[in-house]
Amino acid sequence: MTLQLARLMEHAGNLVAVFDPEDRLRFANRAFRAAWFISDGEDLLWSELMRRNYHARQGTVIAAADFEVWLRSTQARRGKSGYRAFETDLHDGRWLWMTETMQPDGWMLCVASDISSIRADERSLRQDRDFAIKASQTDELTGLPSRRYVMGKLGEFVGSSGEVDEDVGCLAVLDIDNFKYINDRFGHGVGDAVLKDFAITIQRHVRKTDTLGRVGGEEFMLILPNTTMADAETIVQRMLVAVRHSRPVSEQASFRYTFSAGLAWIARSDDPSDVYRRADLALYAAKMRGRDQLSIEIQPHRSLGATAAASSE
Repeated sequence: MTLQLARLMEHAGNLVAVFDPEDRLRFANRAFRAAWFISDGEDLLWSELMRRNYHARQGTVIAAADFEVWLRSTQARRGKSGYRAFETDLHDGRWLWMTETMQPDGWMLCVASDISSIRADERSLRQDRDFAIKASQTDELTGLPSRRYVMGKLGEFVGSSGEVDEDVGCLAVLDIDNFKYINDRFGHGVGDAVLKDFAITIQRHVRKTDTLGRVGGEEFMLILPNTTMADAETIVQRMLVAVRHSRPVSEQASFRYTFSAGLAWIARSDDPSDVYRRADLALYAAKMRGRDQLSIEIQPHRSLGATAAASSE
């Protein structure tokens, strides 16, 4: 049965692919390989595939002057929903309707159908609509999702089905330390460089199922679904180390910066604004303890009833 299914998918007219939790291609049928110029046996990361085709001007049409900015923005949305559908252009002139179906463990099924027969005027209208929606949900400077987008994702997450009091993940609020001083001392150009560098550095440590966004100023929010507090702490600690070693201003090699973080549990019974408030209180505790560190809630909030936080350092 499994062999027969593989044969059917291999010769299907639709484009079919499977990506693992690291976003590495694990299966692609003949139609998918042809559209994105994938050789038999290649198991590229999705980002590697997009980068290669962008520079070769093949596969997906990417209308962006800076590919890395486009990649960062797209990865921030890829795999963040159980199901997503969108339209995409290919350099060969085809227009595809693409669906992404995500499993909780991070495996993704991609299926695309050719919808090139849709009239050109309708196609242009739908593309303009999609561009406007994406722009409204994206922070222009960093390319990350906006506050509106990530708060919406948090609301979807706590509102999903399951036991009401079940812990379903963690929320981290990240804040760049002494950012006002950086702007005042070095200028807003350096401040902007720090924000961009922070987004790039943190994104490298974000899993496909996580959602990272800028919620205002120098503050960012990270949703970590299906993650224990111990695992969330490990992830954020890696981010702390990565930022300490980052050098965002090439002409000032000695310039460095840090950030602080607060972690809170997420339960399905939570109100999104309350989860954010509790993570923000934990962040405040990290700041008060000297910055450049992580603080977490002492225990799940439903049995805590207070705002205590514990430093991980």
